[in-house]
Amino acid sequence: MMRSLYSAITGLKNHQISMDVIGNNIANVNTAGYKRERTSFATMLGQEIRGASAPTASIGGINGISIGLGSILNSVDRIIGQGSSQYTGKKTDLMIQGEGMFVLKSATGNVYTRVGNFDFDKDGNLIDVGTGSKVQGYTYQFTIDDPTATPPTISPAAEPWGPEGTPPGDIQFVLGDDLDPASPTGYTLSSFSISQDGVITGIYSDGINSITVPMFKIAIVTFPNQAGLISQGNNYFTESNNSGQASIGHPGTDGRGLIIPNYLEMSNVDLAQEFTDMIVTQRGFQANSRVITVSDTLLQELIDLKRS
Repeated sequence: MMRSLYSAITGLKNHQISMDVIGNNIANVNTAGYKRERTSFATMLGQEIRGASAPTASIGGINGISIGLGSILNSVDRIIGQGSSQYTGKKTDLMIQGEGMFVLKSATGNVYTRVGNFDFDKDGNLIDVGTGSKVQGYTYQFTIDDPTATPPTISPAAEPWGPEGTPPGDIQFVLGDDLDPASPTGYTLSSFSISQDGVITGIYSDGINSITVPMFKIAIVTFPNQAGLISQGNNYFTESNNSGQASIGHPGTDGRGLIIPNYLEMSNVDLAQEFTDMIVTQRGFQANSRVITVSDTLLQELIDLKRS
């Protein structure tokens, strides 16, 4: 059989995969935090017809001749780029501006995501509203110097967020909680705010006076090769052999991005780019189909030689 038939078949298969990737990108054009993917092809091992010869004193060298046998799928790359921002007005909706991912604790262990669609459950846990996975962060350590003062005086610990490398834990609080459960002060949590450095600050009030106290700091994780993470669905990722080890820390440090409250990061899919890639893929598929048709015509000519 003609090599062109089998070469064209590889082209058809690869362009089908490319179309699958483009279709998935377009399907997720409005999926918060989605990162577009792209396919790349590579040449398949060729068949050598004639080897190369070195030049001699009398004649020059001759290049070898090899015939390609089609293409193979080289890679499906994830394009890690900042998506557009969408204002929601919900203060527990968070977006990372820059590098990094949120750390969530699921039933099977830590997972990572760019989507900050968070809220509280009935126990006061900050969770992903879609799955119930708990957002991880650091608890502020402090002591109340004088609970009888108006308002109480507070001193932070020597390392208020814990020593370097301290693993994060669950973020849990309930409006109405006392400032010091062990020794009630009369000041209860009335509201909270989230800053760009990920600090959740509580506002405690006794009905007349108020005091602001840091409560938690949301953890951010980075990887040496974020594109190498394994997609788990639900906008979640886990480590792979090629992603590198997770580096969990505070927002705004060691190359980690900042947290923007009241916003969600949208998909980085560009429809103009996807439709252009779709046209190129379609034409590539059609061209490979035409190669099969022409090769079949040539074979038919050979068969017709016997009939004539």
